[in-house]
Amino acid sequence: MKDLPRALIIVPTYNEAGNLEPLIDAIQALDCGFEVLVVDDGSPDGTGQIAERLSQEREGIHVLHRRGKMGLGTAYVTGFRWALERDYDCVFEMDCDFSHHPRYLPGFLDEIKRADLVIGSRYVPGGGTANWGALRKLISWGGNAFARTMLRLQTRDCTGGFRCYRRETLRSVPWESLQLHGYGFQVGAAYYVERMKGRVVEFPIIFEDRRVGQSKMSGRIVLEAFVFVVRTALLGPPDRRA
Repeated sequence: MKDLPRALIIVPTYNEAGNLEPLIDAIQALDCGFEVLVVDDGSPDGTGQIAERLSQEREGIHVLHRRGKMGLGTAYVTGFRWALERDYDCVFEMDCDFSHHPRYLPGFLDEIKRADLVIGSRYVPGGGTANWGALRKLISWGGNAFARTMLRLQTRDCTGGFRCYRRETLRSVPWESLQLHGYGFQVGAAYYVERMKGRVVEFPIIFEDRRVGQSKMSGRIVLEAFVFVVRTALLGPPDRRA
C-alpha cells in the first residue's frame, strides 16, 4: 500500500495479558504500517512486561509504563502528547480487548483523509453491537441520547472509544481541561471537535464483547460522565470557566 500516513494506535492497558499479543498480531497482519503505543497502568497480571518484550522483538511497538491505575482519559492524553512530539499524521484510540476489531482500521485510515475525527459508530446504518442484552442496549443508547441532547451534538455515538484523530485536531483540543478518567472523556472530546467546527465522520462498526478479562466499566465512570455532561450544558466548556 502506497502513500500511507504515519499512523499510531494508542492502546491503554490494565490487566490485558491475555489480549495484548493477539491484538498486536492482528494489527500487524493488516500490513498497513501501523505503529502501536501501549500505555500500561502498572498491570499486576504482567501486561506491561508483555508490552516491553514485544517492543524489543518487533518494530513499531512502543510502551509507556505508569505507576498505577490512572484512568482511560489520562492514558490517552499521555499517548497524545507522545504522538505529537513525534509528528504522527493520525492517532487512533483502541481498546485492547477486541471489542474494537482491527479489521476496521484500514477503513478508518481511508476516512481520516477527509475528516478531522473518525469515530467507530454503533448508531449509524451498518453499525451495531454483538451479544448485548436489551437492558445494556437501552443504557448505551440512552446515555448517548442524553449527551447528544444536553450538549447539542450531531455525533450519534459520542461515547464510542474507537477513534482516529488528525494531528492538527489533536493539537487544537484543550485536553488538559478534560480531567476525566472514564468514558466521559470521549463525550468531551467529541464536544470540543464539534465546537471547533471539525468534520466528524462516523464509520459503522459492530462492537463486540471482550474475549478475555473483565470489563473496566463501573458506576463511578457513569456518574463522572453524567456530571460532566450536566456541568458543561449549564456552565459551558471547561476551558472557558472562571
